[in-house]
Amino acid sequence: MNIGEVAKDSGVSAKMIRYYEQTGLIPSAGRTTSGYRTYTGIDVQMLRFIRRARDLGFQVDAIGELLALWRDRSRHSADVKQLAQAQIGRLRRKITEMESMVATLDHLAQGCSGDDRPECPILADLEGEDSRVAPACHSGQGFNR
Repeated sequence: MNIGEVAKDSGVSAKMIRYYEQTGLIPSAGRTTSGYRTYTGIDVQMLRFIRRARDLGFQVDAIGELLALWRDRSRHSADVKQLAQAQIGRLRRKITEMESMVATLDHLAQGCSGDDRPECPILADLEGEDSRVAPACHSGQGFNR
């Protein structure tokens, strides 16, 4: 199969396939005599594995570890579970951070009158409490409005 066919079958773009090869996440593809990459069904399966791991939020280094465990038939499922639990922890921390961002923005949006006046608690918060120098756009210079 060529890279276009593998991209279609795996759901991973050709650009990402090249990136995964370049970084060593997947082995380099075979080459035809004219230099085109060639792939096998196993390559498609590996790329689907990577895509699913990315869908679950795993970073490339963790995916490398998962691939190594996937290939190793003498692996211990405890090692796989440990990687999954670490990812669960990262995702939960991200959820907490995002919920905090939503709560902050919600609070700021509720405090904004949303009328024709220029005062805006959202912009004031983004500016920061200890701003000492007004940005150029406040003086009419800088950004076009």
